[in-house]
Amino acid sequence: MEKDEIHLRRLPAAAPWGPHADSEFHGVDFLPEDLSEAPEETGMRVNKKYSCLPAEEKGIHIINIRAIEDIGYDQHESTLLNSLSKNPDADCKYGLYFRDGKRKVDYILVYHYKKSSAGKTLARRPQQNDASIRSTKQDQPLPGKGVQLEMGDSEPHMDYHEDDKRFRREEYEGNLVEAGLELERDEDTKIHGIGFVKIHAPWNVLCREAEFLKLKMPTKKMYQINQTHGLLKKINSVIQKITEPIQPKVAEHKPQTVKRLSYPFSREKQHLFDLSDKDSFFDSKTRSTIVYEILKRTTCTKAKYSMGITSLLANGVYSAAYPLHDGDYEGENVEPNDRKLLCEEWASYGVFYKYQPIDLVRKYFGEKIGLYFAWLGVYTQMLIPASIVGIIVFLYGCATVDENIPSMEMCDQRNNITMCPLCDKTCSYWKMSSACATARASHLFDNPATVFFSVFMALWAATFMEHWKRKQMRLNYRWDLTGFEEEEEAVKDHPRAEYEAKVLEKSLRKEHKHKETDKEKLTWKDRFPAYLTNFVGIIFMVGLTFAIVFGVIIYRISTAAALAISSTPSGRSSVRVTVTATAVIINLVVIIILDEVYGCIARWLTQIEVPKTDKNFEERLIFKAFLLKFVNAYTPIFYVAFFKGRFVGRPGDYVYIFHSFRMEECAPGGCLMELCIQLSIIMLGKQLIQNNLFEIGIPKMKKFIRYLKLKRRRSLDHEEHMKKKQRYEVDYNLEPFAGLTPEYMEMIIQFGFVTLFVASFPLAPLFALLNNIIEIRLDAKKFVTELRRPVAVRAKDIGIWYNILRGIGKLAVIINAFVISFTSDFIPRLVYLYMYSENGTMHGFVNHTLSSFNVSDFQAGTAPNDPLDLGYEVQICRYKDYREPPWSENKYDISKDFWAVLAARLAFVIVFQNLVMFMSEFVDWIIPDIPKDISQQIHKEKVLMVEVFMREEQGKLQMLETWKEKDKRKGENCNNHSPRLSRSRSGSLSSCHSYPLDV
Repeated sequence: MEKDEIHLRRLPAAAPWGPHADSEFHGVDFLPEDLSEAPEETGMRVNKKYSCLPAEEKGIHIINIRAIEDIGYDQHESTLLNSLSKNPDADCKYGLYFRDGKRKVDYILVYHYKKSSAGKTLARRPQQNDASIRSTKQDQPLPGKGVQLEMGDSEPHMDYHEDDKRFRREEYEGNLVEAGLELERDEDTKIHGIGFVKIHAPWNVLCREAEFLKLKMPTKKMYQINQTHGLLKKINSVIQKITEPIQPKVAEHKPQTVKRLSYPFSREKQHLFDLSDKDSFFDSKTRSTIVYEILKRTTCTKAKYSMGITSLLANGVYSAAYPLHDGDYEGENVEPNDRKLLCEEWASYGVFYKYQPIDLVRKYFGEKIGLYFAWLGVYTQMLIPASIVGIIVFLYGCATVDENIPSMEMCDQRNNITMCPLCDKTCSYWKMSSACATARASHLFDNPATVFFSVFMALWAATFMEHWKRKQMRLNYRWDLTGFEEEEEAVKDHPRAEYEAKVLEKSLRKEHKHKETDKEKLTWKDRFPAYLTNFVGIIFMVGLTFAIVFGVIIYRISTAAALAISSTPSGRSSVRVTVTATAVIINLVVIIILDEVYGCIARWLTQIEVPKTDKNFEERLIFKAFLLKFVNAYTPIFYVAFFKGRFVGRPGDYVYIFHSFRMEECAPGGCLMELCIQLSIIMLGKQLIQNNLFEIGIPKMKKFIRYLKLKRRRSLDHEEHMKKKQRYEVDYNLEPFAGLTPEYMEMIIQFGFVTLFVASFPLAPLFALLNNIIEIRLDAKKFVTELRRPVAVRAKDIGIWYNILRGIGKLAVIINAFVISFTSDFIPRLVYLYMYSENGTMHGFVNHTLSSFNVSDFQAGTAPNDPLDLGYEVQICRYKDYREPPWSENKYDISKDFWAVLAARLAFVIVFQNLVMFMSEFVDWIIPDIPKDISQQIHKEKVLMVEVFMREEQGKLQMLETWKEKDKRKGENCNNHSPRLSRSRSGSLSSCHSYPLDV
């Protein structure tokens, strides 16, 4: 037995020990053998590690003195002294350290437990005749307050499930101790029924895991970063002075002139690294990452299959696992910490005009979250020029609206153009001049500048992607992520716990049938039911979206017919706007609801597939969620842009739905105005309600509910709740981190609104910019104040999201080409101007786009009930289409003008698409992915690293030569000995050469 270990022997529960007979630990049946006669000698020795004895020594356990002190043997005797001494919670900085005040808490495990009526933790008492004796390391408690105690048989019986969870926790925590981690338990908290296990990784464990994970750490070698010279240097200095007021006041954001050389950590080469301050060499982000890797790797085998931390959380053995925040972010006497600095310089609406402290975000939250906010910042910056150009295009439309000849002709009442009814029987004839407001508004977005803006936005998307790649490379260099692929794949290829459980279940089933024990894996046959469910589920959800859009179409048609019955001219003139606005609001509500539903369904469909790795799981989840949400958000817009008014038919031969509802038509000015209304309401509504209101309102509501519960508990136990909460208790009340997928998804859908249909809504980039300025600070505040601290994850790029962005950028070129050519009147105007105009102007364009219909050709039962509503009898009414007139031989057939316009439209799509694609690829080619200065710095780092190792090898050779010289001189001294020692010369020589030359 080691000198710092003490044997414990079992005492009867009825024989309390001295002054502790009436303490809350009455019933403790373990007592130090060496201390049974002299209790005053307790607490003299400290053992920080856990040891175990063979299972045969059932009555003997090993425990350390610190654990005896922690569980409270001397608690009541020292109450007075503690009240006069310093607050013990302040020594451990209120939960940031172990109770010794020296070992930092790197991770927290949280579990639920049940107490008896006396307030003790229930546990099963191990019987002497128990056949399944647990190992001693699992029987002994962890150091800490409120440790689980052995109770007598008279205590209330705990249910089997709780007992089983406790056994699993004991084994898992014992395995963590064997892995080198140090644990401390705390059940004496303000949250009743909740226990906390504090985890600390000592130095040797950190070094071992850092080497295993190939973490790049700073070495002692520092080098000068290449600086610009001449004119560029002056320009940079001017830019720095101009932008100084909008720079965050953090040390990490200041421009650096020197950089430490980084190298994957190695225990054999510790002399290369800057270990002047071991406490800060591994920061809190790195420490929590290392502990999380150990938690994932460590398993509990008491279940049917091996369970890691993810499975233990899923099965309720632990209720939460998270690293701690650095401290409080608000208050008078708060010590300076990174969280407080982030709250002041980043997570505040008052600094919305400043750059983000991305390096500090990465230092606190890790590379993956840092890359998200860096990408969001670059995207928001790039929206500034797009917003300016969009505003210019919109102002151009406003300035030229009074000069637009087609809208002037539509508004001119002297033309006296009588239009055919919008619906059967109840609708009457109407004047085209009643749609004057819609025609004028359409020109704001349907003008020649729109085409230029579409080309500009396509090039903008390509430039944005290239700019982000360059920014990403700069961050990779600054964060020492160059050459990260190998370690990334090695870490992410670790199988998920659910996958291993399925494989084990399959192997057990196969072993039971065929007695084979070969290594199993899930094949496509095993996943076929899941694949089939995925296929059917996605098709059903897409069909559901189409069905809802179809239902809204029915609503539009029926509402338009109902409003058209109105006898007031003003009511009839506002039918289209009213119907469009109300239908879009219905679409918006449905989209918001289905977004939440589709997110849950996509996760469930991915879970039943049982992907092997976390990376596969994330990519499949993103693909399904994006597919469903893309269809959900854009289906109503696609309908208005490409299908509305295309399959209407003509007067006397309309297309009907269910033989009663006539397909709706576009306004005389085209469907582009309706598309603009649809796009703007859905985009702004999603941003305002779903993105901002939900993200602000729901966390505030949850926080208020927690406050009410806490207030109720305070009234029950006032004294306990007057104590200041430990850091891990405060963090437990925060919301768990749910991943970055919702944040990325929100921005990707917005990117689609900005690029896909920008031809119909040039102000989309402006509204996206305003939203993102708020979104950055909102997300920052959520991460810093509302969420538990997430585990830092290394990443060198934004993953599959980049491919989705590129796909949307390519798709945007095609969609905008079709919007300009088929939805707007841009091509028909060009065709009329260059083929049909008599004087080279747009006069007569409106009349050219309208066909004539003889009212005597109406089908029976479809003519207006009140044909004299306009005050005169109508014989010829007009409708928008290219068809032969009723006095033609082939009346109502498609005219040659239609085919001329269609050919021009298709030609424009082909030319526009290829031209813009070529220009985008040219931008992609001309802008290098890696900035020249960064490639030079990376090359310089490699050269310097080679020099460091060459210098080290030369030092080793010089040391060997020195040892050889000393050895040679010593041999010569041995040869010069007196003759009487010559008989032992060989022995002396051998002894001269006996020391090792270990360098």
